[in-house]
This record gives sequence, C-alpha cells and structure tokens, in this order.
Amino acid sequence: MFSQPAVRTDPIRYPVSTRTAPPAQSRASDDLSRGVNPLTRAMQMMGTAMSFPRNTEIFGENEPADYVYQVISGSVRTYKILNDGRRQVAGFYLPGDIFGLEFAEGHTFSAEAIADTKAILVKRSALMALATGNATISRELLAITGRELRRVQDHVLLLVKSAQERVVTFLLEMAERARAGITVELPMSRQDIADYLGLTIETVSRTLTGLESAAAIEVPTSRRIVLRNRSALRQLNG
Repeated sequence: MFSQPAVRTDPIRYPVSTRTAPPAQSRASDDLSRGVNPLTRAMQMMGTAMSFPRNTEIFGENEPADYVYQVISGSVRTYKILNDGRRQVAGFYLPGDIFGLEFAEGHTFSAEAIADTKAILVKRSALMALATGNATISRELLAITGRELRRVQDHVLLLVKSAQERVVTFLLEMAERARAGITVELPMSRQDIADYLGLTIETVSRTLTGLESAAAIEVPTSRRIVLRNRSALRQLNG
C-alpha cells in the first residue's frame, strides 16, 4: 500500500508531553481577544510535534484512537480500503485542520501523510479532561465534530452528482479552505482526487481538460489550478 519502504510510526508509542494546561485554561479569554484559537493553544501546550514522511501511515483503521492530531505543515488524507480492494478517500486535512478525533475506541479510517507532514499529537484523554473544565475548549471540540459531520454529509451528496459537478465542487471547496484567491495549489495527486470523488483518474483529467477548454479554469501544472471564472464554475456546480 505504501509507495516507499514502510516508516510505520505507531501513534500509541509517541511520547506526548504530560503537561496539563492551566495556562490554556487561564489564558483562554486572552487567546480569544488576540484572535488565537484556544484549542490550538492547548494542543501546542499539551502535545508533541511529530514528522511523517510522504505516504507514511499515521494511524490505521480500527487502531486505538488514543491521540488527536493537528496538521502544522503538509497535508493528510483519510481513507478506507473497500472489500473489492478499491480505495475510498474520505477527506483531506490541511495546515490548521484537526483530525483523528473519534468518540469510539478505534479509528473509522486510516490516515496517511500526502506530502512530508508535521503534526501535533495530543492524548485524547488529556484533551477530553481539559474540555470537561473548560467551556471554550469544549465548544471548540463540539464545533469540530459538527464540521466533520457536515463534511461527511456533503461528501455523500457529492457522490450522487455528475462527474463535472463533482470536480467543480471539489475545486471550489479547496479554494475556500485554502483561502487561495484564484490560484489553488493542490497537495494531493489526481489519483487521490479520483478516489475522493468516486471517479477514475481518466475521468478527472478529462473533466479538468473540458473545464479548461471552456475557459472556466486554467491548469498550469497537475497540482495548480487557476479559477478563471468562478461564476461559471458555480453555475456548473448544479
């Protein structure tokens, strides 16, 4: 499954700092006033930064969900291998995104680094204990859970759209998440996109070519998309 010799890192063995966070508790209001996300502050205080080389597995499906992760740099994909051997990519996580937050004992999906990635790891039990006594952190975790649920629902709806609608929806979503203006840098491969959209790589490439011919986008490289006409893309979004 890996495209390089395994550098398998088991999250349950990572030496996460045991520092609890009176600072995060007492400085939550100060963080809000300065525009700093209190949950991010707490994870920085309590966690350990780890590096994951490209295509390294971060955690596997059904492994104990003992840690919560936040991307510092790079990007992550979550996925599931279906019974017939196909891969279904469930989501992409960019710098600042939190992933691996489960309320079951095991992970629903596997997670891999798309590129060389650095992430903060925090013991889930420590984060939950902090949230118990900190309303701000508790609300942040609830908001993340709500956003993940909405993302799953949107993904289900995406898979019933036409190929063109799926690709357009994906491009607009990535542009919004990256806040990149008209130029979107895609960390993931065409195969990743195809597995996320439930399409073949040929269909993704053909659809991008069609959108470029219609002057809706420009494709300078396989990882860079210029949104030349957002209005047209929104109309094509269905």
